[in-house]
Amino acid sequence: MTARIGVVTFPGSLDDRDARRAVQQAGAAPVELWHDDASLHGVDAVVLPGGFSYGDYLRCGAIARFAPVMGEIIPAAGRGLPVLGICNGFQILCEAHLLPGALTRNVARRFINRDVRIRMENTTSVWTSGYEPGQEITVVLKSGEGAYVADEATLAQLEANGQVLGRYADGNPNGSVEGIAGLVSATGTVAGLMPHPEHAIDGLTGPSADGLAFFTSVLRAVVPA
Repeated sequence: MTARIGVVTFPGSLDDRDARRAVQQAGAAPVELWHDDASLHGVDAVVLPGGFSYGDYLRCGAIARFAPVMGEIIPAAGRGLPVLGICNGFQILCEAHLLPGALTRNVARRFINRDVRIRMENTTSVWTSGYEPGQEITVVLKSGEGAYVADEATLAQLEANGQVLGRYADGNPNGSVEGIAGLVSATGTVAGLMPHPEHAIDGLTGPSADGLAFFTSVLRAVVPA
């Protein structure tokens, strides 16, 4: 059985094609989902890619959160459908309250585009089971609104529940509180990551192949043994 992984394209998405390539390289079948779709077409998991959905008007991800396809994704995520939000997709997940907190302007008020190292902290989620605790991976960060923020009570709960997916390991490039680069839901099925694992799936086109395990990990969760 070949897993079918949906990749949503919103107006302004930039990295949907790379996300589909990563899905295919992992051994799954990428399924194109359009922002106006009223069905998920039976996919086994969903990726919300990076970019500038709806031009990032109002706030990053604020309009995409109300797209028709999100009306399908939000309840499906509540029923356990694995969802990965990358960069703008992470922002959309926070706007949709599938993950807590918010992403705000980088502390230097500048767009960042460079390779970064991430220390993996939660390796039990469906998206990260292919990593070892404490493993450092090299991926690409490219965002202007990538600083994660949350109130103290939310941060305490995230830490207590082990919901910090990973932290920046070579400094804090955007000013994210506690160096948080990504989160996972309490169920371990919804994950958000500000850097781009889909840009690091082989050494030919990226800085490493370290990001591929995000996509191979979810296959183990959705394909029967």
